[in-house]
Amino acid sequence: MSASEPELVQEFEQRLRDSGTLAFRVAYSVLRHREDAEDVAQDAIAKAFRSFPRLRDRNRFRAWLVRATWRMALDHRRESRRRSTREQSAVELVCASTEDTAAELERAAHLWTAIDSLPDRLRLTVVLASIEGHDTPEVALLLRIPEGTVRSRLFLARKALAEKLQWLTRNR
Repeated sequence: MSASEPELVQEFEQRLRDSGTLAFRVAYSVLRHREDAEDVAQDAIAKAFRSFPRLRDRNRFRAWLVRATWRMALDHRRESRRRSTREQSAVELVCASTEDTAAELERAAHLWTAIDSLPDRLRLTVVLASIEGHDTPEVALLLRIPEGTVRSRLFLARKALAEKLQWLTRNR
């Protein structure tokens, strides 16, 4: 996109404003590491800016941004495994917190570990619906899948999470 196309630049900026922090949230849902998610989100937005003039249906910008960010985050995760660093950071946070906060952080860490262990298609669906707060039609539009598939994936994801976390509810 060149500076001679101010309408396209203005439209891109408006669509990006409407999308808020979507790219970061999608990247963070995959990577679970703030700095990595910020890098991937920034790269996805730069790619979106370069590709925006070629995007045929600009009303599907959000869906395109979600898919592009998701793929870039998966690529980044494959390239650099930083799980041990993130786990060490989480342990340090738990140790530095009060007992109640530490227990809450531990539960959150277990939840995210369980979410991270889901297959990619289930993880993205549950993150968009349950964490991002998108309703079923929005998730279907963002992922370009039928609403029934969204409901099915949410059911499977929630069932898997309940099984993985059932010990956590027994220990309360």
